[in-house]
Amino acid sequence: MTRTAKPIRTVAFVSLGCPKNLVDSERMLGLLAQDGLIITPDPAEADAIVINTCGFLEASKIESMDQIQQAIEL
Repeated sequence: MTRTAKPIRTVAFVSLGCPKNLVDSERMLGLLAQDGLIITPDPAEADAIVINTCGFLEASKIESMDQIQQAIEL
């Protein structure tokens, strides 16, 4: 049995951590938009969710895991 992946047309970003992560996320968003993807602020409406995070601090790791779990549940 072969499964066909659903095409990704919309993307949501969650940027956690330092200001550098925000800059990196903005750059990635720009590149994806140039390629024709639709950027949505609502992860529930997205075909894909990118969580840009940092695991430097324990609190950051916990926040990251919480965001990933929320994305999985959508």
